[in-house]
Amino acid sequence: MPVFSCGGMRYQHSWNDVKPDEIPAEGQANLEATIRRALELGINHIETARGYGSSEMQLGRILPTLPREELIVQTKVSPRETAAEFVETFETSLAMLKLDYIDLFSLHGINTPELLEWSLRSGGCLEAARGLQREGRVRHIGFSTHASRAVILEAIETGEFDYVNLHWYWVNDRNWPAIEAATRHDMGVFLISPNDKGGKLYAPPEKLVRLCAPLSPMEFNDLYCLSRPEVHTLSVGAARPGDFDAHMAALEKWDAGVELVPEIDARLRAEMARVLGTDWLARWEQGLPEWDAVPGGVNVWEILRLANYAKSLDLVEFGKMRYNLLGQADHWFPGFPAGEFDDATMRAAVAASPFAEEIPARLREAHALLFDRPVERLSKSGD
Repeated sequence: MPVFSCGGMRYQHSWNDVKPDEIPAEGQANLEATIRRALELGINHIETARGYGSSEMQLGRILPTLPREELIVQTKVSPRETAAEFVETFETSLAMLKLDYIDLFSLHGINTPELLEWSLRSGGCLEAARGLQREGRVRHIGFSTHASRAVILEAIETGEFDYVNLHWYWVNDRNWPAIEAATRHDMGVFLISPNDKGGKLYAPPEKLVRLCAPLSPMEFNDLYCLSRPEVHTLSVGAARPGDFDAHMAALEKWDAGVELVPEIDARLRAEMARVLGTDWLARWEQGLPEWDAVPGGVNVWEILRLANYAKSLDLVEFGKMRYNLLGQADHWFPGFPAGEFDDATMRAAVAASPFAEEIPARLREAHALLFDRPVERLSKSGD
């Protein structure tokens, strides 16, 4: 695997399936130029999904023209209630891509206990995927996830998967125990959207730029993630050929990064402690319930995380982007914003937190800082 992957959810023409003749020539040319640029750089892992609209169909126009043995192609299909539906969707993906087999096949979005059950039960989606593997149409099987850590760990600990696509970056280290579990099971670890979900690093605030110097925030995050041997690849959701350039610049600074990354990491954490307080920074996560254990489904952990980075590092636009998805994204980004709630009820819900008394006020502060207007995800079947 290359350390960067060419993610296929931003260069396609449409988030919906469309007829082939609806693809603009210039849009197809841009996608093909992006793929060729990736390959020039040694980025031979091309990743897409059935839920990415016209992505598979457009890739199907270029992938068959390239040396197949030099490509690592990945697509993803969401678990279905029946294996027959799941396999039927896979057949659509394979036909769109115009390939004989898929190198990496993911069960896309194992985000809830129900979807995990659909995947693992006898006669379920994983069993169907293994059948495709025996037929030679799938080489390796993994899963992608936006789930709670408990669901991710349950899936990993089955020992049934070859790799996992998940979220983990400097601004969100909650899934590190899942990465450690994946390492114990000798699984590949693929980080989803490190530029966007990792802090909207393509448009960083001036304060973050200053604190990360002499690296850019994107370079810092790349090197921070890749310095962990447990992490194997980061997805670059390229929309155009030039989108790889900043990441290649990070690799050119690899040797310097050995010293710079720990220094910058310490500098950022010191600033967070200065603004937020050492005790809050050290213990804010302690005892917080999952969103579905809070009345009204308020995603307390996520809201406080976003507020921490917005207040201390000026990541306000990033915070708004994520906060205003709450309540709009189903199981891809679950829970609700901190709108109306009763203080006493909220304090009871977070009673295990050392900060239970002040959390209602902190939630209202976060809402005032981050609420703009509800927004929808780019895709209804992937994020």
